[in-house]
Amino acid sequence: MSREADGTPIRLTQPEAETLARACCLRQGASQAVAIALTAATLTAEYRGLPALGFAHLLDYLDGFRQGRIDPRAEPQLSRPAPALVQSDARRGIAQLGFERAFEDLCTTANGFGLALFAQREAFTCGELGYYPRRLAERGLVALAFTNGPPLLAPQGSSRALYSTNPLAFAAQAADGRLLAIDQACSATAFVNLLRAAAADAPIPAGWALDENGLPTRNARDAVRGALLAFGGTRGANIALMVEVLAAGLTGANWSLDAGDFRQGACSPGSGLLVVAVAPRLLDDHFPERLGAQLTRLAAHGVHLPGITRTRARPGDTEALITLPASLYDQLRALA
Repeated sequence: MSREADGTPIRLTQPEAETLARACCLRQGASQAVAIALTAATLTAEYRGLPALGFAHLLDYLDGFRQGRIDPRAEPQLSRPAPALVQSDARRGIAQLGFERAFEDLCTTANGFGLALFAQREAFTCGELGYYPRRLAERGLVALAFTNGPPLLAPQGSSRALYSTNPLAFAAQAADGRLLAIDQACSATAFVNLLRAAAADAPIPAGWALDENGLPTRNARDAVRGALLAFGGTRGANIALMVEVLAAGLTGANWSLDAGDFRQGACSPGSGLLVVAVAPRLLDDHFPERLGAQLTRLAAHGVHLPGITRTRARPGDTEALITLPASLYDQLRALA
């Protein structure tokens, strides 16, 4: 661990970051399995350059453990309603552990049947959605993921939030190791961007949000009390509705309108997570090579390839550093 010369940022090696995250979870009553699964997802978000979904978001989980929104010792209940389907009841626990318990089964099933589907209900919000399809893509599969949560987004025609930001994610890996990874919400911006702007008392762009009276606003603090807007108007709202049906309807999870707030209270959001994995080599032996060639061709035309350029540290990279603001580090140390 080291501090910059001005005494603010804290730099942690991977072992130090793992120790800190696990200690925070265990101190708040989490089981070893929950602590390990949540730590892995937290560090992955940090190394992907997504700090809002890393240690900063870990604070939401720790508060959820203390307040009762998350059962810190919940063991997901898995079942197989059909040969290619894995169903998980997270039992008010974290979303990551159910996926972790099913991961090897999903890979084996997809490679055997050509595809596999993971459907989970009764979980806390899933954190970085792209984490799930990327894990599968690194095992040679093509994967899609959908999730929902508490209501944050007002579709066109409504002045109140009816859906969550309802993100969807996709991942596929080329033969040369390049990982195409798409992870985006149906809202015009992420909710965390509203929180960041509100904390800085900074204005937000027009078209991002409504205030609590359902009127367009550029005031971030008013937007936090109001609702986000969908990207692209009705088209974005249509996609949000599709995700809602896939993530909440098919899984048996709470509709966003019925989900508890992930930031306060003792009620679990009861969120849903749907992940689909496809074995591309069963359809085309040369898919990884063809994907790599196509990515190269698109890059030559100046196309932005999501996920390709994000910095990643591999598990076991003990020299990779995570930089945390001193205030966040001090909060985490106190909780650990």
